[in-house]
Amino acid sequence: MAPTAVLCGAVVLGERVRVLHGAVLTAEDGEVQVGSDVVVMENALVRGRAGHPAVVGDAVLIGPHAHLNGARVEDEVFAATGVSMFPGAVAGTRSELRINSVLHVNSRLAADAVLPIGWIAVGDPAQLFPPDRHGELWKIQRGLDFPGTVYGADRDTSMRSLMARQVEFYGAHRDDRRLDE
Repeated sequence: MAPTAVLCGAVVLGERVRVLHGAVLTAEDGEVQVGSDVVVMENALVRGRAGHPAVVGDAVLIGPHAHLNGARVEDEVFAATGVSMFPGAVAGTRSELRINSVLHVNSRLAADAVLPIGWIAVGDPAQLFPPDRHGELWKIQRGLDFPGTVYGADRDTSMRSLMARQVEFYGAHRDDRRLDE
């Protein structure tokens, strides 16, 4: 563990896990389980969620600035810099998620699949889209219920209402203190 890494809540790490500077593994709303021989690089975020624990298999690289939120990463996955995985997403064994790619909510990337740089995978099984095909992507994405899966809210919930709930939830940390060993 780098001295500037943060682990919060029910985080379980396997053998030979390396968590680099600025990385955050937070299990305050759901478990985080990390297998063996895993490297979580600088400023990555691995967040467990209620109903969607973050589960990382063995021999996985989570690149700098990657964001794994309530997702499952199977064994031998390469998740490059800036990858985003949303609740209910699954990256299959030996898959590669390249720079700034997105595996959307409730979507499954097949074993041995490659998600190209900047592309979006959506659906189960995932279909791959370049960012310029948003209209086609939205036809599938809409039915995957991002607001319900991530926030427990209808698509019609106002941002004011949604953020009032989020502010309350994250306000649980207002009295946190550093525990020095």
